[in-house]
Amino acid sequence: MSLIQAVILGIFQGIAEFLPISSSGHLALLQHLFGIEEGNLFFMEMLHFGTLISIFIVYFKDIKKIIYEIFILIGDIIKGRRKKLTAHQKLGLFVLTGSIPTAIIGLLFEDFFKNLYTSILPIGIAFIVTGFLLYFAERKTSKNRKIEDMNLMDSLVVGTCQGIAIIPGISRSGSTIVASLFRGLNKSLATEYSFLLALPAIFGAFLLGIIDVFKEGPNIVMINAPLIVGVILSAVVGVISIKTFIKVLKNNNLHYFSYYLWIVGIITVITQLI
Repeated sequence: MSLIQAVILGIFQGIAEFLPISSSGHLALLQHLFGIEEGNLFFMEMLHFGTLISIFIVYFKDIKKIIYEIFILIGDIIKGRRKKLTAHQKLGLFVLTGSIPTAIIGLLFEDFFKNLYTSILPIGIAFIVTGFLLYFAERKTSKNRKIEDMNLMDSLVVGTCQGIAIIPGISRSGSTIVASLFRGLNKSLATEYSFLLALPAIFGAFLLGIIDVFKEGPNIVMINAPLIVGVILSAVVGVISIKTFIKVLKNNNLHYFSYYLWIVGIITVITQLI
């Protein structure tokens, strides 16, 4: 892989992982365009590691607080104390429960999802579907529910939508944000929960991907300049994308992503049908 290809892929991964336009769909299109084959599987997995770093950078204080509060909760349970859950304890527990349906869907339908990458046509259709989801979600009146009002069903619904978003062209961040808004969560909570819920999902996918890489043979693992540049760019651009998306959602500008996805989706479908 050339350095220019690594730069392009790193930037697109950082942008599309957190903006609701599907990183898997865009990377699949770029792989098809560049003629990138499975020999670069390790590179693609490392790009996901870069975006994992992005979430830690933006939400480091919250992640640290959640871990601290969860340990306190475990200590209270061991000592037989009954206390009302704090906001960070609830958020941490809902990240765990929301990750369960995502993991189940990913493991049960792994082969099905992988087969979808063999054709560009379904990716184009998925882009169009994601566009409609974003368009209608923005027009739904928010009930302004906060973390204190969130329940187990909310986490399971959002987690299920995240699992479905493994389909290339269906945005992970878009689907979880849409599900959160339809469940009545306020935009701030919907955004934070979406990105925190991505941590175990991206990390799990990364680990499974690395295992697949080593199954192909250790010679596939290559640390080189394009890899380092790609990972750094995906992390840096990912931080910018997260902060940008937070502002976009607050300003009710999700529909702009819908227009983009419809255009890309229609072009993709047409080029495959011709």
